[in-house]
Amino acid sequence: MNAKQQVHDFWNEASCGEDLYLKGETLRQKYHQQAKERYSLEPYIADFADFQSFAERQVLEIGVGLGADHQKFAEAHANLHGCDLTERAIAHTRERLALFSLRSELRVADAENLPYESNTFDLVYSWGVIHHSPDTQRVTDEILRILKPGGLAKVMIYHKHSWVGYLLWLRYALARGKPTTDLAAIYANHLESPGTKAYSKTEALRLFAQFRQVSIKTVLTHADLLTSQAGQRHRSWLLTISRRLYPRWLIKTFFPGHGLYMMISAIK
Repeated sequence: MNAKQQVHDFWNEASCGEDLYLKGETLRQKYHQQAKERYSLEPYIADFADFQSFAERQVLEIGVGLGADHQKFAEAHANLHGCDLTERAIAHTRERLALFSLRSELRVADAENLPYESNTFDLVYSWGVIHHSPDTQRVTDEILRILKPGGLAKVMIYHKHSWVGYLLWLRYALARGKPTTDLAAIYANHLESPGTKAYSKTEALRLFAQFRQVSIKTVLTHADLLTSQAGQRHRSWLLTISRRLYPRWLIKTFFPGHGLYMMISAIK
């Protein structure tokens, strides 16, 4: 099985957050609750995405997942398109929008080979997706191609030097007597789908080197601070103890730049 098929199968088994956050009596209630919990856990999404600024603009979201952000763009009256590698995510998002009488042009597609004309979109948005692609550089090249001149890419990818990475290294490298294991191997083998990547700021700038203006911001997440039930793949007695003893105040005060999420805004 090739790398891309492994990524597809992992996420097609359950779209991101489906097992944790789809709760409620009706499907409409489930999607409403999922959005509520998403934006409570990750309040920085709304500021970064700036949904309301793209009314009547041509917008593409790469990796729609369960469709919460996609719904926000639709409610803002963007001329909206969305794609995802998995059939499951497209089905969820299509059903979600229909329940709220919203519209988007949705399709299953590979972000390394986007089925859109060059110079089409005012915004290409992607939250926590392209680092799962085997060839992330190819994806950023495709984003550049389909953006209009002056168009904006808003992309979140994982930050290599994060507390999530350090904690995974402690468990899967140091605790197993393999302290020479590097962070790249830790992310690839122990965070979400096989082959997941994380980048330093220098590496991220290299990914977006063909854009004329790039800004990067990192943020401490609920996963870095062990304040949520996310990451149940790693559930153990050690994690339970860590939640109680974790020095959140120290991390927030002295290491605020070591968060997992790296938010990139890039202008073509």
